[in-house]
Amino acid sequence: MLAMTIGAGLPAFSLGEVLGQWSLAPVPTIGTVWVVGLYLLGVRRLRARGDHWPVGRTVAFVGGGMGSFYFATASGLAAYDTTLLSVHMVQHMILSMLVPLALALGAPVTLALRTLPRRPRGWLLALLHSRLAKVLSFAPLAFLLYIVSPWALYFTDWYRASLESVFVHEMMHVHLVAVGALFFWPLVGIDPLPGRHGYPFRMLLTVLTLPFHAFLGVTIMGQSTLLAGDYYPRLREGPMGSWLPDPYDDQQLAGGILWGSGDLIALTFFAVLFTQWVRSSMAEAKREDRRLDRLEAREQAAASARTGDG
Repeated sequence: MLAMTIGAGLPAFSLGEVLGQWSLAPVPTIGTVWVVGLYLLGVRRLRARGDHWPVGRTVAFVGGGMGSFYFATASGLAAYDTTLLSVHMVQHMILSMLVPLALALGAPVTLALRTLPRRPRGWLLALLHSRLAKVLSFAPLAFLLYIVSPWALYFTDWYRASLESVFVHEMMHVHLVAVGALFFWPLVGIDPLPGRHGYPFRMLLTVLTLPFHAFLGVTIMGQSTLLAGDYYPRLREGPMGSWLPDPYDDQQLAGGILWGSGDLIALTFFAVLFTQWVRSSMAEAKREDRRLDRLEAREQAAASARTGDG
C-alpha cells in the first residue's frame, strides 16, 4: 500500500489538526498500552511491599517517554508525516531524542530488577551481562550508529521506501527509538547497564552531537535535489495541492528543525548531566567527610584509651 494514498485529502496542516487527527494505529497503540501497563504494574508491586519509587521516574517514563511516543505516532503528526517533510522531521526528533531520554530517566531496568520474580530477574541479569549487551552499549559504536543512521535514512532509498510502505514506515519509527536508546541510555546512567562512563565522557559525547545535527541540517537545507525524489511534487498534483507548500521550501524548513531542535535538546541534556555531576560530587564529598569524621573519632577514642591506661 502506498503511504501517499493514506494522506490523500487531508485538510490544511495546522496545530488544530495535529491535536485533532488521532488514530488507533495498532502498533503504537498496543505497544504503548502494554509497556505502560507493565511499568505501572511494577510500580504498584514495589509500593505494595512498602518500597519507595520516585514519582518523577514514573512521570518521565509514562508521560515523557511513552506519551511522547504515542503522540508522535498516533496524533496529527503521524497523519501528516508522509505529507510534509517538516512534520516528519518533528516526529523524527521526538522519536530519536525525547523518547529515549525520557524512557531512560524512568529507569525501567532498575524497576524490573526490583520487582520481577527470581527466574525472570535472572534472565534479565544474564542479558545485561551478555556479550551482546556489552557490544551494543559500547560507546563509540552507539555514537557511530546514532550519527550514521540519519544520513543512511535521508540519502538512500530507505526514506522513499518508508513513505511508500506502511511496514517500512513503522520499522523506521522503531529504529529511531532503538538507536536513540542505545546512545542515550548509558549516558543517563540511572539503570545498571554496561557501557556506563564517568560524567566527563558522557558530557563529551553529548557535545559531539551538536556539530552532527548542525551539519546534517544544513546539508538538507542546501540540497538542490528533493529528498524522496518526485514523491512530494506528486502530492501537489492531487486534492492537497491547494495548500501544500513548495517542496523545496518545506525541505529547508525540515533541515532547520533538525538543526535547531537537535542542538536545543542536546544542550538541555548537557545541562542535566552537569547538574547530575555536581550533585554526585557533592554527595561523594559528604560521604568522604563522614568517613574522615569516623576515622578522626576512632583516633581520638584510641588516644583517650592510651592516656587512661597511662
